[in-house]
Amino acid sequence: MQQVRNYYEILGVSRDATSEEIKKSFRKLARQYHPDVNPGDKTAEEKFKSLNEAYDVLSDETKRADYDLKRFGKGKRRPSRVQERIPRNGNRNNNNYRQEGDFWKFQDFDPGNTKRAKVVNPSRTARDVEAKLNIPLEKAYRGGRERIRLEDGRSLEVDMPPGMISGQKIRLKGQGLDGGDLYLKITINPHPFFELQGTDIACQIPLTPSEAILGGAIEIPTIDGLVKMTVPKGVRMGQRLRLANKGYPDGSGKRGDQLVEIQIVIPPDPSEEELALYEQIRAKEQFNPRQNWI
Repeated sequence: MQQVRNYYEILGVSRDATSEEIKKSFRKLARQYHPDVNPGDKTAEEKFKSLNEAYDVLSDETKRADYDLKRFGKGKRRPSRVQERIPRNGNRNNNNYRQEGDFWKFQDFDPGNTKRAKVVNPSRTARDVEAKLNIPLEKAYRGGRERIRLEDGRSLEVDMPPGMISGQKIRLKGQGLDGGDLYLKITINPHPFFELQGTDIACQIPLTPSEAILGGAIEIPTIDGLVKMTVPKGVRMGQRLRLANKGYPDGSGKRGDQLVEIQIVIPPDPSEEELALYEQIRAKEQFNPRQNWI
């Protein structure tokens, strides 16, 4: 039997860690091992994948209870919420046309990876079911084929659409109970760098004091990869710069912007030469931020 990986150890938390502790540890480690921070580092890339896999399970109460039962042989199984009855159109909110996608491209596998036919009992009424699916921001943005495992043990490969949002439901025809449909409710995991704000993507970028005063071109991460951005002279702490059309797509494919908040960071251990230069600047500078104080 294949050994179940220790997700608590991967995230560096104890078995009794709270949801907030798990989230905090995930964000810290994901920031450390993110591919944008470690370009070309396969070890960091695999570590990042393991962190997402572990967080996907431990951040979900039902998945976590099932995992504890399999890994440790203990734990109280929580009642499954997969059989919630929902309308046939799968959409409680008709104001949001992105709330449901209808996708038929999938393959049905049993746990042994052997293809099988689905048998429908004609004496039973078809029932729709709903299951939760947590995915990284990059996967939600790009879409593509994804292997998912359901609470009933089935494993499906689904062609995910690009530009998914939290709360969106994806319909898999005929994969519910007795021939009903399965609705996957999407939740996008927290990202160590980016924060979705509607169709805009917000992030924070650190600058040195000299970069903030003199300006210039710097490289910053976007959801598409690294790009060059020109920082204007005299940029202020907390000021937001805008990268047009580098945000998240809406239902029509139009993208928002990336909002870059400036953080000015003081060197933690400046060299003697740097300190000497700062002394020269202090002797010459005329700006006094406290001149209007009473």
